[in-house]
Amino acid sequence: MGYGAYFNEAVETMEPAKLRAMQETKLRTQLKYNAKHSSFYREKFAAAGLDPLDVTTIEDLARLPFTTKDELRDSQLAQPPLGTHAAASMERVIRVHSSSGTTGRPSYVGITAHDRRVWTEVVSRVYWCEGVRPNSIVAMGFGIGFFVGGLPLHDAVENIGATFLPIGTGASDRLLSSCRDLNADILTCTPSYAAYLAEYAQTKMRLDPKSVGIRRILCGAEPGGGVPGVRRKLEELWGCEVTEGVGNADIIPVYGAECPQRSGNHVLCGDVVILEIIDPRTGKVIEPAEGVTGELVATHIERECVPLVRFRSRDHIQVWTAPCPCGRTSWRLRIIGRTDDMLILRGVNVWPSAIKDVISSMRPRTTGEVRILLRAPGPRVDPPLRVQVEHGPGVDDPAHLKRDAEELLRAKLVFTADVEVVAPGALPRYEMKAQLIQKLYEAPAR
Repeated sequence: MGYGAYFNEAVETMEPAKLRAMQETKLRTQLKYNAKHSSFYREKFAAAGLDPLDVTTIEDLARLPFTTKDELRDSQLAQPPLGTHAAASMERVIRVHSSSGTTGRPSYVGITAHDRRVWTEVVSRVYWCEGVRPNSIVAMGFGIGFFVGGLPLHDAVENIGATFLPIGTGASDRLLSSCRDLNADILTCTPSYAAYLAEYAQTKMRLDPKSVGIRRILCGAEPGGGVPGVRRKLEELWGCEVTEGVGNADIIPVYGAECPQRSGNHVLCGDVVILEIIDPRTGKVIEPAEGVTGELVATHIERECVPLVRFRSRDHIQVWTAPCPCGRTSWRLRIIGRTDDMLILRGVNVWPSAIKDVISSMRPRTTGEVRILLRAPGPRVDPPLRVQVEHGPGVDDPAHLKRDAEELLRAKLVFTADVEVVAPGALPRYEMKAQLIQKLYEAPAR
């Protein structure tokens, strides 16, 4: 049976001018709603001396203050459980999700029935864009708990009409055997887990990952699925196509994805979220243009429970605006890394994902696994940067590999590294988000 190219053709191929008019109409409605129902935003608008009724265009957004993650945490401490920024009572909240809490107290995100419908629609567009169809059998390799990448993904897969296998993390042998038994053709998970799972199949089950029958791996939750070296490694291991989706727990679980062209993630949420790009140092707006980079900022225009205005995602992105052959009219993006993970060595910006890409390109002399060791808080780091690199099986000259890795990092990323070569399997593997940086210092308490 043939299926169309789009889940929602009207939105995904909408002319930019028509989309902009829709966004501005919804923006005016949303800001009035926020001012009425969220004490956080009433106070924020008043402190800035702004009347939300004065914000009528997308350009006017720049007059509004940013919302930060720290503000949201403080808001929830001040008024548990969902904070002063929540704009719907708990009686209307049908589900609550949580962040990992890796930087302190977890932050909670509530959704109403309306919010769930919006999420399901957008994530359905994302998965359709990546190739999920009603005849697909999708194996879940993300956790199905509080994590925002769990139940919302399930909702979207079933909304498309595909078959959903609710396996999750923590049972790799069962995931692999279930994929074979039930003829799963799609696996959705982090790129780290896709690599771990292939290694698990080979070493624990004496199984070639290619024999499992997965035709597509849909990666998300961390950079990697769109990183050339990482993508090549996964495709070689599994013998399948790898695509990437991008999301954010505070914005929408997944709001963008790669089409078959795989030239950046299409923004598929334009009718419910306005995305801006800013210079992370100055806060000035940067217009989307081919190749520009900056921090992603989001404003909800179709949200009831926890609507955010100019939320600083801390995701540093690169943008493409040239027309895509797939026909989708949105601009595209790739998350390079977190602005708070970026390292600066003698004026050179270095992203952990870029280091992993370089080391992955050295396979099979390396396994592609890396760990960056920091003695003191970044972003400024005194060179050389300490990087642990796993050598590949059969490598008997680690000193030669160390020298080559250091030279390649210097040539590709223009910084000096002190590479420590370690044995295969020495570095930790992750079922959820990979931790590429190990902090050798004690973080200050908040």
